[in-house]
Amino acid sequence: MRTLGVDTATSTASVAIIEDGVLVAEKIFPGAVPVNGSTVGHFKSNHAEVLLPLIETVLQAAAVSLSELSCLAVSIGPGSFTGLRIGLSTAKGLAYGWQIPVVGVSTLLANAARVTDYDGLICSLLDARKKQVYASLFRRCGERLARLTEDSVLAVTEVIDLVREHDAPCLFIGDGTTTYEKLLKESLAKGVAFRGENTRPSIAAAVARLGGEGSRSSDRDGLLSLAPIYLRSSEAELKRKNLF
Repeated sequence: MRTLGVDTATSTASVAIIEDGVLVAEKIFPGAVPVNGSTVGHFKSNHAEVLLPLIETVLQAAAVSLSELSCLAVSIGPGSFTGLRIGLSTAKGLAYGWQIPVVGVSTLLANAARVTDYDGLICSLLDARKKQVYASLFRRCGERLARLTEDSVLAVTEVIDLVREHDAPCLFIGDGTTTYEKLLKESLAKGVAFRGENTRPSIAAAVARLGGEGSRSSDRDGLLSLAPIYLRSSEAELKRKNLF
């Protein structure tokens, strides 16, 4: 069982191949470069340029071809609007052209599934900009990862309230931890731990593993029905609404 996983939901693009539950190849690209010398908050995405080369590199590293894949899995959000469209359109094109089953995986679920050495409350946290985050709570117990809340777009103070309701130590993972680590530490004090976006394995590796499990259970998605999860309106949609 070979599954190719693709993730372009954040500023870091990643591609990975899982074979029978084992990570055999993985490639991560920063996916963003500083603009005007700034390294905080101002980035220019280049996922469209790097994604296919990343896929080719991973296939070569695993010594397999597209025709030898059992399944293709892609993160479907929430996350960057442009990034999600790039990842999903690429996955659909490959799945259609090579007749490969395709599975969509929640980005927040995949992000939380990267944690395999911690039992307890996990908050999957991605920076949504505009002083908001994409967040969901999970609880890991051994091999089992249970979802506690639905994927949501929230103010970080609302996430803090959610965590307090569970009254337990919490591990935060994702690029949202970089932006809000200080506030989370001050608000939740004891029992808070963090893992940033560069945590291994990558989101793509988790997407591949989860997608492979979904494929085996026949939980496959049709190319036409597979769609990104945005959770909020795009900037263009908001501007259009304000015109009427």
